[in-house]
Amino acid sequence: MDTSLYMIRHAVSPYLRGQERNRGLSEQGAADARRVKAILKHEDIAHFVSSPYARAVATMQPLAEEAGKEITLYEGLREREFGDLDREFGDEELLAAVRRSFEDRHFKLDGGESAQEAEARAVPIIEQLLGKHAGSKIAIGTHGNLMAIIMHFYNKAYGFDFLLATTKPDIYKMEFAGQKLVSVERLWQPQLGSKS
Repeated sequence: MDTSLYMIRHAVSPYLRGQERNRGLSEQGAADARRVKAILKHEDIAHFVSSPYARAVATMQPLAEEAGKEITLYEGLREREFGDLDREFGDEELLAAVRRSFEDRHFKLDGGESAQEAEARAVPIIEQLLGKHAGSKIAIGTHGNLMAIIMHFYNKAYGFDFLLATTKPDIYKMEFAGQKLVSVERLWQPQLGSKS
């Protein structure tokens, strides 16, 4: 009996220095969260879990409300900590550091977290969910970097180039047989002219 994980990367959230946990969605992000609901509302998702960060929760909220479900927050699913480089993803210096972290799993910036460290806190939660809710459908509110790290753990094809190709929001359906990943399907289709 297969278990389906729906990895939902958060929608666009204006960068606010020092507000990593609390920043919400932009107007476009809120509209895209409603599109996430429209795409997934007929999937019969039984369980909703998320990063505790507001933008991840807000992206899932319309879908969870449609399903009449609560969202369970996991601290271990928070975004990867980049340390002293407190800038919006996309900055060239940060991009170079992220690329290096996929090549060297132990690399981290001062005060930051390596890819291996982020993987070590997030993957056990995924394994726990796969065991506890085997045979069901689970939506996971997440962040681009952490999503790529989790997916890379199960299939090395999902690395830095994959991360660069993702959008905000994004949706990937991962099918598991037990703890083994058997397929991945992208469900989000960016609209023409969209900045997401």
